Amino acid sequence: MKKEHSHKDNLKVVYEDNHLIVVNKCAGDIVQGDKTGDKPLSEVVKSYLKEKYNKPGNVYLGVVHRLDRPTTGIVLFARTSKALPRLNKLFAEKKTAKTYWALVKNEPPKKRDTLVHYLKRNPKQNKSYAHKNEVPDSKKAILHYKILEKLDNYFLLEIDLETGRHHQIRSQLSAIGCPIKGDLKYGFDRSNKDASIHLHARKLTLTHPVQKEEMTFVAPLPNEPLWKACE
Repeated sequence: MKKEHSHKDNLKVVYEDNHLIVVNKCAGDIVQGDKTGDKPLSEVVKSYLKEKYNKPGNVYLGVVHRLDRPTTGIVLFARTSKALPRLNKLFAEKKTAKTYWALVKNEPPKKRDTLVHYLKRNPKQNKSYAHKNEVPDSKKAILHYKILEKLDNYFLLEIDLETGRHHQIRSQLSAIGCPIKGDLKYGFDRSNKDASIHLHARKLTLTHPVQKEEMTFVAPLPNEPLWKACE
């Protein structure tokens, strides 16, 4: 199964106005350029906007937050230099609400729980290790989960993030014995054929940086049998 990437003609736009654009990311996309040299989602969105609005010259686009490459779901970009610092401030001050869905094989210890760990990042491995107690250079990570549904072989979890750490959900769920389907790096027994993991940024709520009204964006689930069973 080939890894799916976004391009300007298949871009899944959830919402757009003069100041923001919200996209449903494919599992193969990187949000910002990295050492792979692959075309990042930010450039794809620029191409889409340039063509749609027939814009001459460079298109402005600000990256506000990121999602791991194998993850799908909501990514928000700023379309104006007015919106970008305001959106950055909302994220920095934790004035946004992010909800994720994840599929795990093992049943979590509780139907709902708050997980608190101290994550220590290993840049060489591009991995974060979850510790019960604080260790040097670790950062406190908090999430809340609940079981939404039991499928034949998997459990669908809804996760609300209180902090936004590197690989936080992947690392914390792995620490309680519930690695995400396809996530070899964090202990799942096999990878997904398209190199995705079953973690989806389902919902983002925030106050519009210019209009000042509260908005909630929901990303449809990937078109894949297991996710389809969750609809």
